[in-house]
Amino acid sequence: MSILNADLHCHSVVSDGTLTPEALAARAHNNGVELWALTDHDEIGGQHRAAAAAKALGMGYLTGTEISITFAGKTVHIVGLGFDADDPSMVQGLQQTRGGRGLRAQEMSDSLAAVGIKGAYEGALKYVGNPELISRTHFARYLVEAGVCKETNEVFRKYLTEGKPGFVPHRWATLRDAVTWITAAGGMAIIAHPARYGFTANEEFALFSEFKAHGGQGVEVVTGSHTSAEYVKYADMAREFSLAASRGSDFHSPDESHTDLGTLPYLPGELTPVWELLTHRIL
Repeated sequence: MSILNADLHCHSVVSDGTLTPEALAARAHNNGVELWALTDHDEIGGQHRAAAAAKALGMGYLTGTEISITFAGKTVHIVGLGFDADDPSMVQGLQQTRGGRGLRAQEMSDSLAAVGIKGAYEGALKYVGNPELISRTHFARYLVEAGVCKETNEVFRKYLTEGKPGFVPHRWATLRDAVTWITAAGGMAIIAHPARYGFTANEEFALFSEFKAHGGQGVEVVTGSHTSAEYVKYADMAREFSLAASRGSDFHSPDESHTDLGTLPYLPGELTPVWELLTHRIL
């Protein structure tokens, strides 16, 4: 079961991707993906479209989302898979989480204006499919369009990150909130791309321990931002904490993402894939 081309992490125009759910489904299918999930940030509005598109292509589908939380003073992402996309508590919880993005975006624009970059909020809005989900990625696309930077990776080196112009922290949901919403809706909670957070060994141990205590069941081992050495590290972490392993490209855009849908290495064979525990939730 580890030798399955599953891609369980990507984003559409419903959050900060550039393709529709239908276009993503087609791209995943064309790249040989056998089991797919759309995991828009703090949003499940594209789930029924994604599931219908996957079904039409004969591709297995798991409902998905990527929930932003605050842990140890940093923003961490928890992926949910296989939940009921119409669950009222999930819908309400994600709506509350999205609520602070608009004010944060205005503050980000003000911070950029202070260093001579005017009109960033209005510019970012041009790239937003859902204004409730305006994010740093939308600002980054505008800064490239405006010629401030050549590519989005350069934007994140010079702006929008802690200590740089345009950075504004946001208080997200708690780890307990995210895991509870997902599991109460019948799904599985998974720590997304753990290598990206820059935690100390003690902070990372605390994250995994608290996640497990709240009922979290999985961790992304093979993902677009992990190195081959990090595949090994987080395979070991999965075994240490008895977590299932997930695989996902974190694809956002053909023009921006270095890892395309369905092109990652397979999961290491000695791990339990998350889809083995979610076979009853595959649409």
